[in-house]
Amino acid sequence: MKLFSLVLVLLLALPWASATELAPPVATTTQANAAFVINILAPDDIKELLTRHLELQRYRELTDLSDDELVRLMRQADQDARKLIGTLGYFSPIITMAHQPADASTPWPVVNITVTPGEATRIKQVSIQFTGAIATDAAAANQREQIQANWSLRAGNRFTQNGWDAAKQQALRQLTTQRFPTGRISASLADIDPETMQAHLQITLDSGAAYRMGALVVDGLQRYDTALVQRLARLSPGTDYSQADLVAAQQRLSDSGYFDSAFVTLDTSATPEAAPVLVNLREARLQKLVLGVGASTDSGPRLSVEHTHHKVPGIGWRAVSKLLLQRDNRAIGSELTSPPDSDNWRWAVSGLLQNQLLGTRDVTSQQLRGGRKQSNQRIDRNLYLQYDRAESVDTDTTQPVIAQSLSANYAFAVRYYDTLPFPSSGWGWGAEVGGGTTLGSAPQAFTRLLTRWQGFLGLDHGGSTQASASRLAMRASAGAIIAKDGISLPSTQLFLAGGDNSVRGYGLNDIGVTLSDGTITAGRYLATGSVEWQRPIRFNGNLSDWESTVFVDAGAVANKPSELKPKVGVGIGARWKSPVGPLQIDLAYGVDVQRFRLHMNLGFTF
Repeated sequence: MKLFSLVLVLLLALPWASATELAPPVATTTQANAAFVINILAPDDIKELLTRHLELQRYRELTDLSDDELVRLMRQADQDARKLIGTLGYFSPIITMAHQPADASTPWPVVNITVTPGEATRIKQVSIQFTGAIATDAAAANQREQIQANWSLRAGNRFTQNGWDAAKQQALRQLTTQRFPTGRISASLADIDPETMQAHLQITLDSGAAYRMGALVVDGLQRYDTALVQRLARLSPGTDYSQADLVAAQQRLSDSGYFDSAFVTLDTSATPEAAPVLVNLREARLQKLVLGVGASTDSGPRLSVEHTHHKVPGIGWRAVSKLLLQRDNRAIGSELTSPPDSDNWRWAVSGLLQNQLLGTRDVTSQQLRGGRKQSNQRIDRNLYLQYDRAESVDTDTTQPVIAQSLSANYAFAVRYYDTLPFPSSGWGWGAEVGGGTTLGSAPQAFTRLLTRWQGFLGLDHGGSTQASASRLAMRASAGAIIAKDGISLPSTQLFLAGGDNSVRGYGLNDIGVTLSDGTITAGRYLATGSVEWQRPIRFNGNLSDWESTVFVDAGAVANKPSELKPKVGVGIGARWKSPVGPLQIDLAYGVDVQRFRLHMNLGFTF
């Protein structure tokens, strides 16, 4: 018990230490080749601006500068500094520049620049005017109101050049992304009164004509027809132009697998009432073979071979066949998928032959599935009939147990994350509902339910962006088989827990129903949960691609709800935002088994 308490303290303490911001090193740079040194005394924002952009900085290493030339450069620097400081809203600063010659204590001449910025200029009034179709179109009233409501540089705010530029660009984006793709800023004026320290802002947005989308004009097709592109793009002629709709259509075409590249744009040179939508495509290879080699802490070494045929002769469906070889899992399967219809639903037929270790039982299973599925940006749906057959053999017996079932199922997954594949907030929820019967001499009905949830909750956002703030990552799952006692179901329809994405500190599928002889089998009820604290790591004050984590997982599997007894895992870990997705590295302690276990996982899926 003392050992476990010591381990738990270390687990909880280490990420705090690793996430602590590292102190920046003390600068020790030399000025051996400098003609003079610039010393700026000013508020931080002004000091940073002058250090980066003051023209005088360019001449520091010209060692042949005379004193007269340096004095001339200092006069120019005064004017340059005033222009730069004006971009921050200070138009009447007091600037003093002094030249300190080299002496015994200072081996280089020093230019001392002292800035007293004075009062910042504040915005007194903002005038946003509209010309073109948006000015008189009643249907555009909401868009006009949104542009005005979202104007970021409001009366009373401090004027800065960057803020002024950003506000104009934001207004222009809001104008041109909906209905008015040729909109422009026809006039803009920032009228600064240095005496009153007030700014009067004026901007005129010329929308041009309102555009409606016309027919698709597709270029680059060889094997596929235009109808497939239309079903994937889902852009209806006659609807108002929307940049978001074009981007979504382009993404659907790219994600379909039929095309290596897709670009969707509106032809603004055509008639605005029915502007053609230009779709430029480059088709993917008809067939593709992918070899994969990898490893994971759950399943050991992995070898995979995947073949894709995008247009099977005779039926025109896509076929994806895969061979997978792992330490405790060997599988071969194939899926045929039809092209999508106008609502993005596809027919799908698949078969899978698999041999795997589930608990302590060696299970050889076959699965046949047929149905329809739909995949969208936020939600996936699947309706299917499924046949399962599983032959289970205990490691110490030779007599197999064979079970078969036939079921009808509906599954869905909803995703509302801010940024993928590195979410910092949002949630996802999925569920599966199925009902069917066992096959054999005494068929029995059953219902299978499974739900899972994942969420990210940002913490301490005061002064922090969501990406730089710590957060809680939470997940939970629950499953149940509702049937009479003694029902014989295929093991693949039952539940197990444990592993990288389940309960860390335990091996893959190590948590199940423990029989009297010590063997572990899948059970009828499942419950798992996890809470993980994630904190970004900073190096020298800068946000890095690494995060530290502290987590607690728990999970249970049983044949009766009253027998669910959670097994707990605690640990620490790190997350790396790698180029191919999030890398998860965790060291977990399984409280029930009293062992440490390393977990590694790559990618984000829900």
